[in-house]
Amino acid sequence: MTVATPAITQYIRRLSLFDTTMVVIGGIIGAGIFLNPAIVAQRVHTAPFILTTWVIGGAVALVGALYFAELGARRPQAGGGYVYLTEVFGPLPAFMYGWTFLFIINSGGIAAVAVTFARYAVDLFGLSTAVVKPLAAGLLVALAGVNYFGVRSGSITQNIFTVLKLLALTTLITAGIFFAGTAIHPVAQTAGESIEGFHTIRALGYALIPVLFAYGGWQYSNNIASEIIDPERTIPKAMTIGISVVVAVYVLANVAYLSVLGADGLAARLAPAADTMRAVMGPIGGAVMAAGIVVSTIGFVNSGILSAPRMLQAMAADGLFFRFAAKLHPRYHTPAGGIVLQAVWAIALVLSGTYGQLLDYVVFGDWIFFGLIVATVFGYRRRDVSGAARAAVGASTYRAPGYPILPALFDIIAAFVVVSVIWSSPRNAALGVVLMALGIPAFLFWRRQNRLSVVAIAK
Repeated sequence: MTVATPAITQYIRRLSLFDTTMVVIGGIIGAGIFLNPAIVAQRVHTAPFILTTWVIGGAVALVGALYFAELGARRPQAGGGYVYLTEVFGPLPAFMYGWTFLFIINSGGIAAVAVTFARYAVDLFGLSTAVVKPLAAGLLVALAGVNYFGVRSGSITQNIFTVLKLLALTTLITAGIFFAGTAIHPVAQTAGESIEGFHTIRALGYALIPVLFAYGGWQYSNNIASEIIDPERTIPKAMTIGISVVVAVYVLANVAYLSVLGADGLAARLAPAADTMRAVMGPIGGAVMAAGIVVSTIGFVNSGILSAPRMLQAMAADGLFFRFAAKLHPRYHTPAGGIVLQAVWAIALVLSGTYGQLLDYVVFGDWIFFGLIVATVFGYRRRDVSGAARAAVGASTYRAPGYPILPALFDIIAAFVVVSVIWSSPRNAALGVVLMALGIPAFLFWRRQNRLSVVAIAK
């Protein structure tokens, strides 16, 4: 038995299909598409293989997103994956996911991207590098404030910056594909080193890792399911539209890079997006792309601040975190305690400079839990009643296609990603396991506190 701390108020369903789609897109597109293509090109050396890798990654992301959409439609509650893992696998795996996601992956991620924002902003506006950390911390404070005062203010901010980042990427794609022949500073195109046979499969698999991490982030909409209008229909539509847009943008962005830089040129670049725009438009192109990255990073940080505290609130409501985090703000209907706590922790990571190490240690954990969460579909499907019975009681009738083959294939790919990361960085993986394992004593502590509360209430 658990004691759920009563919230002061309830979430209000205010987010439309457009709002939810912007959360999906904004949660995926951060800084990865501006930087990761160079890593992919270093691992597969020809344009066809580069594009194939991004298409395969998009297909994997689409499968994962469709099954997350089914889960969100089944359980349209705040907390997303934490809720599904609790119901199918029990509270410990669910808590471990919440612990890893909230305190390491998400907080470390928004801290790292906030610093990326600050670095590009400093270069763009000619500021001193001494202001990078204060500027990153200021962004976290500002966006936490926006989301503290209501989900509508947070979603409007998300909508604005997601549209702006799509415009920036559209500019990149248009310039790269249609004006490559008139580049002011053309870059030589080379065929690159060929890869054949088994080496092709191995290289594609190795290149798929940064691609899949660039596609991650679709889970954010599940965390805010309690605030989505008609979530049983909206979440599947938003996932499908959002992932489709991202795949199209990612593939076309790589076509633009290859059109201007070539495969070898792309592999040699540290900042391929800025270099592509600079080659086509001169110095102004680099400035335009820097502004685009600034906008994109703001949108990504906002999506993390908007979404993740809802999971923290769900954990606290189950008695597995501090009680203050279970309460919603009486006026703004937001998980105010969770928003403040996450912002404080992310700012501490920024100022201490430890966000990079945390992410290096546990980045593979993201795909451990992606696989586990998709695996909950098997548990839910075994309990299913007929579609007619679900419709009769108003339950969601949406079921993702391809069951059981596609979710099983997704879990195999997730396992491949995890094993590949462990194989390539065993020390970091071992330290990551230790960091995640620290969640076990935390779980035992809060479960004990919850039981003491039960005893106190009984007396």
